[in-house]
Amino acid sequence: MSAYIMFVRDATLDAEELATYSKMAADARGDHPLTALAHYGDFEVLEGHASEGVVLLKFPDMAAARAWYHSPAYQAAKVHRLKGAEYRVILVDGVE
Repeated sequence: MSAYIMFVRDATLDAEELATYSKMAADARGDHPLTALAHYGDFEVLEGHASEGVVLLKFPDMAAARAWYHSPAYQAAKVHRLKGAEYRVILVDGVE
């Protein structure tokens, strides 16, 4: 069953840190089986507070999503994400 990680960026704190994160996060994909379904494209907040953008990643299952998120390469990138912006990050099990 598919799994998804959604990143919702609420506020940018440091554009340089965020740029470093973006580069490192892309490199952290490695051989992980993920597909980017949305990447800061056009969006509309229908309910709740405003945000700056959304990334939606698809994985084959929850274990694969967790393996990528907890990988040393992504955790090194995450340090820069935390300095660069405020995010909500959600892992959800899919229906397929």
